[in-house]
Amino acid sequence: MMLRVAQIWEVLEEHFPSSLQESYDNCGLQVGDPEAIATGVLCCVDITEAVLQEAVERGCNVVIAHHPLLFKGLKRLGTSSYIERCVRFALKHDLAIYAAHTSVDNAAEGLNWRLAQDFGLLQPRVLLPQTDRLLELTVYVPEAATAAVAEALWAAGAGRVGSYDRCSWRCSGRGSFRPLAGAQPYVGELGALHYEPEERLSLVLPSHLRARVEAALLKAHPYEVPAYSFTQLLDTRGTTGAGIVGELPQPVALGDFLAQVKRYFATEQLRYSRAEATRLIQRVALCGGAGAFLWPEARRAGADILITGEAKYNDYFDCESAPILATVGHYESERISAQLFTELLSQKLATFAVYQSEIDSNPINSVIAL
Repeated sequence: MMLRVAQIWEVLEEHFPSSLQESYDNCGLQVGDPEAIATGVLCCVDITEAVLQEAVERGCNVVIAHHPLLFKGLKRLGTSSYIERCVRFALKHDLAIYAAHTSVDNAAEGLNWRLAQDFGLLQPRVLLPQTDRLLELTVYVPEAATAAVAEALWAAGAGRVGSYDRCSWRCSGRGSFRPLAGAQPYVGELGALHYEPEERLSLVLPSHLRARVEAALLKAHPYEVPAYSFTQLLDTRGTTGAGIVGELPQPVALGDFLAQVKRYFATEQLRYSRAEATRLIQRVALCGGAGAFLWPEARRAGADILITGEAKYNDYFDCESAPILATVGHYESERISAQLFTELLSQKLATFAVYQSEIDSNPINSVIAL
């Protein structure tokens, strides 16, 4: 199965589009040639020299990571930092490095949704939804071509609303135009005012599909210069964004629930804000990585506890245990990302070599007992 490097991450972009990333982030291609032929994929949490060596030994020239290797521009390519050494190593061995960071954190069915699923949370919903990721496309089409244009737009991903697809809104009218010198009109004559029965066709689409939908429109529309526009909508569906909150089937004693959390994340550094031992836990908020900033949203959602990777000292004070703030370690909270990538790519590219890294790239060590 011959695949270009770009075709590998196109699978990830379909499920975890880079347009969902936060403004500070740097998802996408980090190093490498997107047109190179892929020989295998290694999925990991972090890019380290050991991980890149593992990729070479496994015969993989594509590395998919959760944390970007490059957050800022490099001023030199020496050996003074692991970032410089990793870039040099990747270039030397023709490796392509791709990162899906807050794009997978914020995506529907992304990292936080997976955590909610594993904890058995019922009725999960986004804690801090992204509301600016929905567009409406409006285009005017001659009546005879409306069906074909709509089919092309649906195929490109437009017209999906919740559990419904092929959605659209249409109304009929009469358009006018006068072809000028140099025009090649689909209908009408040069220099003559023409009236054409048209339909106004409207569809919604996620903003990350705009380029694909626009390309499909221009290819399918019969007019030389179609009349169309994109309008940003307020997305109140709450399917993408930071953090997840949901319900346990039954209330659980705090101590028992924390023991479950510790086992699931296999953490040596479970910390939580002061709380009465008699507290019961049922509504749970989750956010991989540095998600302590979500405690106000977790409080408004009525969460009993917010589980995340890390927090500042004062966060444990500020939340006043409403909700209880529990941290399990940044790496531990996002370790499942490598598994997510591996499962998705293995499913979509069934005959292609996809591996999950065996390297523990956690940069933090903990003393368990003296």
